[in-house]
Amino acid sequence: MHLKIHESPGEGTVTAVCDAELIGMTLKGEYCDLVIDESFYGGSAVSEAEVEEALKSSVNANIIGKRVCSLAVRAGILDEKDCVEIEGIPHAQIYRI
Repeated sequence: MHLKIHESPGEGTVTAVCDAELIGMTLKGEYCDLVIDESFYGGSAVSEAEVEEALKSSVNANIIGKRVCSLAVRAGILDEKDCVEIEGIPHAQIYRI
């Protein structure tokens, strides 16, 4: 998995996580395309423990991939029904207010 934390002064963070093999892909959705760009999701592989810790402490998150979405469900961060599929790949956005 790849992870990158984006800092927004006064707004908190956005944690972006994706399954490693998805970097560089573009998924065609019904309403828009989703570009899985290294500059947004990060260039270095991280462990499941690092992903879980980052998601639990994040204000907002953008996640894509079967493994990362399954991890978030197992960790109680989101429900499986909260994931939408784009070309068969699960994707979720988490917002904490």
